Amino acid sequence: MTFKQIVLLHTILFLIVVIFNVTPWYFLMLTVAQLLFVPLTLQLILKKENRLYYYFAIPAFVSVFILQTTTNTNLDLLFATIYLLFTFLVAIYGLRRFIQRGFAHIEEFMIDAGMMYLFIGGVWFFASVTEIDTGFSPILTWLTAIHFHYSSFLLPIFLGFLGRLQKSTAYNIICTIILISPIVVALGITFAPWLELISVVLYITGIYGFIVLAFQAPFPSALQKSLVLISFGALGITILFSLLYAVGNVFGVFHVSINFMLKFHGFFNCILFALCGMIGWSIFTPPTKELGWNFPISNMKGRFFIGEKILSENIGTNSYSGLVDHMEMYVERETLSPTIIDFYENTSQYKLFSEVHWHTWFKPFASVYRLISSKVQQLNLPYSNKQMEMTGDIIAVEDGRSKTRAWIRKIEKEVIFVALYSTHQNNNKPYMNIALPLPWSSMIGILELHQQEEKLVLTSKGTSDSDAGIYLAFSKNVFKLPLQEQFLLEEIKEGKLRAKHQMRIFSFPFLTIKYVIDG
Repeated sequence: MTFKQIVLLHTILFLIVVIFNVTPWYFLMLTVAQLLFVPLTLQLILKKENRLYYYFAIPAFVSVFILQTTTNTNLDLLFATIYLLFTFLVAIYGLRRFIQRGFAHIEEFMIDAGMMYLFIGGVWFFASVTEIDTGFSPILTWLTAIHFHYSSFLLPIFLGFLGRLQKSTAYNIICTIILISPIVVALGITFAPWLELISVVLYITGIYGFIVLAFQAPFPSALQKSLVLISFGALGITILFSLLYAVGNVFGVFHVSINFMLKFHGFFNCILFALCGMIGWSIFTPPTKELGWNFPISNMKGRFFIGEKILSENIGTNSYSGLVDHMEMYVERETLSPTIIDFYENTSQYKLFSEVHWHTWFKPFASVYRLISSKVQQLNLPYSNKQMEMTGDIIAVEDGRSKTRAWIRKIEKEVIFVALYSTHQNNNKPYMNIALPLPWSSMIGILELHQQEEKLVLTSKGTSDSDAGIYLAFSKNVFKLPLQEQFLLEEIKEGKLRAKHQMRIFSFPFLTIKYVIDG
């Protein structure tokens, strides 16, 4: 079935509902999303992957059709359940997309999030149809369902398409605002009107930011750009009335009725935002820029206990004294500190003294994490920040990558790290490829090396086309983690180095390790 045929089928289905509808008129605002906007937007994402449509979507749309054209029956619970299961499957598909990629390509995560948010809309629709006591009036229960079909499903997906055309730092910031806004809305409805007001302010910031970005985006045609701008612009208008409604609820200075909001939002959100947006993005749906990960991955994974015993069945035949054989594959040997070069080529000849500093906000998590890591014997950093000597060995291992060597680091007799060092190149760019075996998985750090005069920087933060990053490999999935790390090495006197290792999560620093390295 082609996209045009699906459009025709769903349009006819909705028009029949309009003719035979037995519910109040405003219910059609949710119905048009369920029968037209949701299935067609999903088709723009799924393309040829139509199994979700044929096997699961059709029963769901038929159920919505029956619910809107018949009076209350004993089968309403069944029909509402079928639609709920459909939204759950859409959310699982969005989650699967996310797991296969991780925290990379925020424009794709916007699409994933929209699909996952749809399930929340399905839950509230189920509650509305089955008249579950949610603690709110029936109309507010229904309005929450419609919110998660439009602002939480369509909007993130449309913004994901925009990011496929063009994205920037501003795009990343505004995406984050849009993603957290539905959660703040839900908290506001549940707990406090002032939170709802905050959510509206967040939406205003995000929506007007995306209107500016849409003006700047390189659309293939003027028609598509006009339709997308109309779509985003409609939200820019309706969100102002949402602001008045929220302000009225908080301060009681004036009253904007739900009936007015239904009529006003019904036109702008259904016709201008959703319909124009869907037509606009169907003219040309930008292809994903996600190509997947193609760097070598260690095949060494552990069970609950890691430690140095994990190496016993994978010992290699080579002999290594350093983490790399020749540093000139990464840097210019003539200009980098000779001690740094010698450290990486003859690591086993150096002594390491470390100071572990967990940042204050992360210390409660670190204390719990320490209970686990001490049992697993991997990434087993001490809670204390006093200076301790790290001892260790470098052992050749076989893990499916090239010239892999394990660097085991201990404090006294307790294993702190078991890190497997290798290297790979992509587009003529060399990377240090480090794997840390974990229970049934492996954490992978892909680092770029940069010279700063005689200093050396190793970082997991690279450009959009770089392999650099920190990943979790499990099963057949490679998931990019929201972690960043950076090492800075400098020579403080001949034969002696100072190193600083910083770790961040979502760009917030949580761990700093300071090393003194003595030859």
